[in-house]
Amino acid sequence: MKPAFYWLAILLSGALFGAGLTLSTMIHPEAIFAFLLFENFGLLLVLGSATGLALLAYQLGPKMFSTPWLAQAYKTRPSETTKRTLIGAALFGVGWGISGVCPGPAVAGLGAGNWPLLYALIGMLAGAYVQGRWFGKNKD
Repeated sequence: MKPAFYWLAILLSGALFGAGLTLSTMIHPEAIFAFLLFENFGLLLVLGSATGLALLAYQLGPKMFSTPWLAQAYKTRPSETTKRTLIGAALFGVGWGISGVCPGPAVAGLGAGNWPLLYALIGMLAGAYVQGRWFGKNKD
């Protein structure tokens, strides 16, 4: 069983992430549509900031700390680009473009009272279930 600090840190991290998504207007599909239609480039600043911060954290974290805060050790996760990965990424992008909703902002939007996002979240969960059930890791 993980200590209470572990779960509190996860809760606070999620709340901070949700607050950032809310402040950046990413919880509003209209803002996503405006970005995808090249009408509003404000989300490009959000994307660039998030990418830069993540890059900095991944580069400096292991050099500054001997172990992560909430894990035993730093780990690498090998990945490969396969046909299934590319198809999944394309489906994700099409779904995002059609709905204007991404999983993180959808959950944050529910927290902000944007209840129609529940439909998109149900669709995402159904898609994840179908992928895992019929196209799981050992199904190739």
